[in-house]
Amino acid sequence: MPITLDTLVTLLALFLAGVVLYLNLWRAVLCLWPPSIRIEAEVPADKMQVPAELSALEKEVLSLGFRPVGSRFEKPRFTRETISYDYACDKDGAFATLYLSRDGSPRLYFLTRTDQGAFVISANYRRPAREVPGRYFSAGLEDVSPERVYKAHLRRTASFGAPIGRLDQEGRLEAARHWFSGPGRVEVRQKNLHGLLWSLASLGMVAVAVFGKR
Repeated sequence: MPITLDTLVTLLALFLAGVVLYLNLWRAVLCLWPPSIRIEAEVPADKMQVPAELSALEKEVLSLGFRPVGSRFEKPRFTRETISYDYACDKDGAFATLYLSRDGSPRLYFLTRTDQGAFVISANYRRPAREVPGRYFSAGLEDVSPERVYKAHLRRTASFGAPIGRLDQEGRLEAARHWFSGPGRVEVRQKNLHGLLWSLASLGMVAVAVFGKR
């Protein structure tokens, strides 16, 4: 039986919808359910080795008084994990995290939890600024040295209370999990909203292709 033009169009629409859904489903799930991300320890501090792309940033972080605490992975459903390399500064009660973004860019951010229950995050890349008075602050300073980002981070942290929490690998895992289930929900949803919209659009393409001519 020859394949008609309508059949070819339907198959093409289904194929394109499948590709779009494959690329965006993980973002859709993360947008709808941020705590669904799996966060686990990878290796302890004495076995942690950063990729060459992060070595320059690591040297600067160590020069600021940080020590390695280990690496962890964050794995959303339906996609690969991101490996994060964590450091802690005992003097200031802060964490520093290095990782490679999905496009391969080296990134750094500092994180502190305070005795007022607040989270303060300062990054060296573009990050939407968000503040909940007394509870949460997040911002990014592009094209700024790690030292300057860290100084800005400490100034901001001082207005949210005194640093608190375990400065080891378990403490960092706890902070990451709490961020995704609590103060980070809004940011995660905003960042991945387009993935949800594309996923819904792809399902609409499937519905039109399958039922549109009935």
